This record gives sequence, C-alpha cells and structure tokens, in this order.
Amino acid sequence: MVVKSHGPRRRTREKFRKTKRVAVNEYVKQFNIGDKVIVDIESSSSRGTPFKRFQGLFGRIIGKRGRAYFVEIKDGNKIKKIIANSEHLKAV
Repeated sequence: MVVKSHGPRRRTREKFRKTKRVAVNEYVKQFNIGDKVIVDIESSSSRGTPFKRFQGLFGRIIGKRGRAYFVEIKDGNKIKKIIANSEHLKAV
C-alpha cells in the first residue's frame, strides 16, 4: 500500500493546475527596511514560501537575505521572524 502524504503541500495539486503564472513584476518588487507588508502566499510559486499559518498576517520588513526578506510578525503573543520572497508579500 502507498503511505498517505502528510506534508505541507498535500491536497494542493488541483490548485497548481488551475493557477495562473506569476507576473515578472511580482518577482522584482523591492521593499525597504521598515516597510509594512501583508503575507499573501502565491500558490503557483513555491520558492521562498512562508508557512501557511502566516497567510494574511501583517508584518514589517526588518532585513534582507539574498533576494528574500525578513519579516517580523506577531503570532499570538509572540514576535516571529519569517523569510519570504517578494511574490508572497504585498505592500500596505
């Protein structure tokens, strides 16, 4: 028998077939340190994707690593730092 998948990408195969391609402008977006952003996960791009729990949360850019950004968000009572690429972030 085949073992059922319990990974973070389970039950997402139909979404990949139906989603559109990401525009080039989404990849080349620039943010400055201190900018306020919303984490909006782009399902058709899997590079630099933050964990699905952070979908829709508000945060602040605190740094950059390569082409990805450090975003500081509040998850419950904790301050957390996540790494996300520009296509998964929206300026406020």
